[in-house]
Amino acid sequence: MRRSGGWSIDHLGEVEAVLGYRFRRPGLVRQALTHRSAGEAHYERLEFLGDALLGLVAALMVWERFPEASEGDLTRARARLVRRETLTAMAQRLGLERVVVVGESVQERERGHPSILADAVEALLGAVLVDGGMVEAERLARAWLAEPLASINDLQALKDPKTQLQEWLQGEGLPVPEYRLRAVEGPPHAQQFRAVVAVPPLGLEAEGVGTTRRGAEQAAAAALLRILIPSEGKTGERRENGGT
Repeated sequence: MRRSGGWSIDHLGEVEAVLGYRFRRPGLVRQALTHRSAGEAHYERLEFLGDALLGLVAALMVWERFPEASEGDLTRARARLVRRETLTAMAQRLGLERVVVVGESVQERERGHPSILADAVEALLGAVLVDGGMVEAERLARAWLAEPLASINDLQALKDPKTQLQEWLQGEGLPVPEYRLRAVEGPPHAQQFRAVVAVPPLGLEAEGVGTTRRGAEQAAAAALLRILIPSEGKTGERRENGGT
């Protein structure tokens, strides 16, 4: 049994208006906005296409925007453009949380869950690709990605604290940092990891806490960067707190 989540034929016109595209096969829109809990004609196959195309267009756009960037920098920039937070923000601008179709097994309030909204955005792009071809789909993808791309001004700032720390140390002719797990605290469902990073030649170390070992190591690296190069450390800390 399906729960429409407010879907009606009027929403087709709304979706077409915000996309700037008129579908020849309107059924693709409904499919692109239908979660798998709502039946067999759901969005996952269209999502597969949209995900692949969005990644390709993002790669083209960062390659064009940063002609001198290395492969690693381009990879990080592309990942920033297609991450869940970016896609969820797109979905919210399109108003998809009002029209996504979910089944009885999904709570009504979960219709706006970031993973569902991000999947729906990719599925809509896949629907445009199937309905109108590559040119229309690329046009739409470029329009969606233009604003997130414009927000990327410093490729170095996309690097996580561990990468920043290692590159800084290498630039100073120092060995790579040493990480060790100091403690794991709390119950199994809410563990806190404490990690330490050390640079023996400098006699420096710092501690970080996170919900995973990697998160704790990133936090430790950010803490050490604050000691070595304060402005870099603060940047790394913001990213770690942001969950990237």
